[in-house]
Amino acid sequence: MRNNRSRYKIRINGIVQGVGFRPHVFRAASDLGLSGWVLNSSHGVFIEVEGLPEQLTGFIRRVIESPPPLALIRNYTIEKTDPLGYQSFTIKESENDSTRNVMISPDVATCLDCRQEIFDPGNRRFNYPFTNCTNCGPRFTIIKDVPYDRSKTTMDSFPMCLQCQEEYENPINRRFHAQPNACPFCGPQITLLNARQEIINDNVIELLKKGSIVAVKGLGGFHLAVDARNKEAVERLRQRKRRDVKPFAVMARDLETAHSVCRISPEEEQHLVSYQAPIVVLDVLENNGLPGEIIHPGLRTLGVMLPYTPLHFLLFDDELDTLIMTSANISDEPLIISNEDAFQKLNEVADYFLIHNRDIYNPCDDSVISVSPYGTRHFFRRARGYVPGAIPIPTSSCPVLAVGSELKNTFCITRGNEAYLSQHWGDLNHYNNYVNFQNGIERFKQMLAVKPDIIAHDLHPEYQATRWAKAQKEVELVGVQHHHAHLASVMAENGLQGEVLGLICDGSGWGMDGAIWGCELLRGDYTNFSRLGHLNYLPLVGGDLSSRRPYRMAFIYLVSALGNKGIEAAEKLLPDLPLAERDLILQRINSQSEILTSSCGRLFDAAGAILGISPVNGYEGQAGIELEACADKNAHGLYEYCIGEKADMLIMNSLPLWSDMITDINGKLPASTIARKFHATISDMFLKALITGREKTGINRVVLSGGAFHNQIILSDLINSLLGKGFQVYHQQLVPPGDGGIALGQAVIASERRK
Repeated sequence: MRNNRSRYKIRINGIVQGVGFRPHVFRAASDLGLSGWVLNSSHGVFIEVEGLPEQLTGFIRRVIESPPPLALIRNYTIEKTDPLGYQSFTIKESENDSTRNVMISPDVATCLDCRQEIFDPGNRRFNYPFTNCTNCGPRFTIIKDVPYDRSKTTMDSFPMCLQCQEEYENPINRRFHAQPNACPFCGPQITLLNARQEIINDNVIELLKKGSIVAVKGLGGFHLAVDARNKEAVERLRQRKRRDVKPFAVMARDLETAHSVCRISPEEEQHLVSYQAPIVVLDVLENNGLPGEIIHPGLRTLGVMLPYTPLHFLLFDDELDTLIMTSANISDEPLIISNEDAFQKLNEVADYFLIHNRDIYNPCDDSVISVSPYGTRHFFRRARGYVPGAIPIPTSSCPVLAVGSELKNTFCITRGNEAYLSQHWGDLNHYNNYVNFQNGIERFKQMLAVKPDIIAHDLHPEYQATRWAKAQKEVELVGVQHHHAHLASVMAENGLQGEVLGLICDGSGWGMDGAIWGCELLRGDYTNFSRLGHLNYLPLVGGDLSSRRPYRMAFIYLVSALGNKGIEAAEKLLPDLPLAERDLILQRINSQSEILTSSCGRLFDAAGAILGISPVNGYEGQAGIELEACADKNAHGLYEYCIGEKADMLIMNSLPLWSDMITDINGKLPASTIARKFHATISDMFLKALITGREKTGINRVVLSGGAFHNQIILSDLINSLLGKGFQVYHQQLVPPGDGGIALGQAVIASERRK
């Protein structure tokens, strides 16, 4: 019988550390009577296993085909060889080597088993806010290096007690090798302090019920929490945080509570309860008991998440069921992750501080998604729960670092046929965001053991990321046009090769002709692109100031479309436009020296301002976001537009629609109807441009990208129309369509150009 035994040498790569993979292997081997060993390495998981052929076949089936729920096997190798006579199956100590193919797990929301323990008075972890196991808990936010062992995390300063150590060493226990394993006797502790930094013994739930603002140290940073049903408390939070109109997210006590405030589809519910636990943007129910005009002014949607750490569950009771849970940063500054910074920066914002003594190593904001009309995931922000998960790319890449854009910055590092997109850094014009961006690059390089051969960057010379890239020594630089990167980003996540048509619509990107591009019809692949068409150019008077004051762009559109009649219309429709500012804009337009733009974002800003929806943006893209929210989805009709050709370039001309819009406004047509007709007109114009592009090129595949495609009306209208015309259509589901996903495209373009 012994002669029939074989030995398999198995190597597995993917998310296989910190997800219960070794206990899974151990149990499978023990159940099947196999001998050998398993170990973690910075190169992956290694297994040697001996047994009879039928036993080994069953082992492979259980390990590879039915891995633990949080594991993700990217690739594996199996080598059959002669047995060595192992007598038992063991779990070896982790090894480190110079090559690292392991993937780091994102943070994982609290599992059902741990949730039951923290609410069980008879359990030793009753009410313990750091309860976790192999199936849940912190990962990326506490890890300093790989392989994923406790000594390489911020839990290294908390030696396990005897009971926790026994759990940790027992392969049958679900806490076997759970690196953050802890209990009230040996693990991190919470402390409640007042604004004078004095420790108090009050009940934090009762403080929240009284309307207090509490700074809560969470998984990837501090939140500011307040009772979402307390209008005065929410208003006070807005005032103190200096956040006038930008919507807040809400944490609901449980799924039942979430259903009581929003309409939730089965697909949306699936994301809410997933182990990633993102904020999901949902349609609100009327009369849901929340002060919507304060929480999400001008919108019919609300960002909702469920508790994803034990500490969050302990902030609710039978009476308190919804909390505003907003990132505790001020004016687009980075997340606050240390207790000291929280006391310093939030001393005039928070009434109380709920802190703990487990350090956050990698800051990571909440992810924000929605579910598209097609049931697909749509990212607004990709961060906690998803980062640093790898994104498969179509071809193997040389090591590339792509540094992304200026706003909503993320960077990307490639390794083999995978791309690793960082967490969201925000606006790099803020110094501390820029510092975090640089620190993040070094940490990703270390965790992935990658030294990039190439740094890819945007062409805009004033972007901080571009300046940083150009300051690096002894590395090849590749400049990538902004909208080409958007196109390649969609191609990469959809595994496309060859040429596509790309409709890229956003706020701004450095153009090849000295203009600010923002609504472009492209033809391209990973290495090259050409521009087939664009939205008609208009002067961008004042540059970025126009994005903050939509009434400026509205005035420019009115004047460009209607001349003197446009000036007259502006007097009535744009009350926020001061006379002196109006005259200055006219003077600058007439000088014909202004930089030109084809920005889709500014087009939507103009429409929002003319309808009086948002003449001044309190946050980026507010006018366009509220224009979408205002639109009556049941309304019909189109405005006039034209598509012309100039020097072999298609020009999508929206100027004819403004006369019709003003007629509707003067005719007292509801703003909701006008907003819907505007959306329908723009979608129809895009469709006609793409049809013409197909006729010119013979290319039938279309990719859609850019921040304008956060607009679900435009996205669904256009996809439906394109599919009806026989196009193959691709959009983004793994990364945001806006600048938060652009680094992926930069990285793949740079790698393919090297080839």
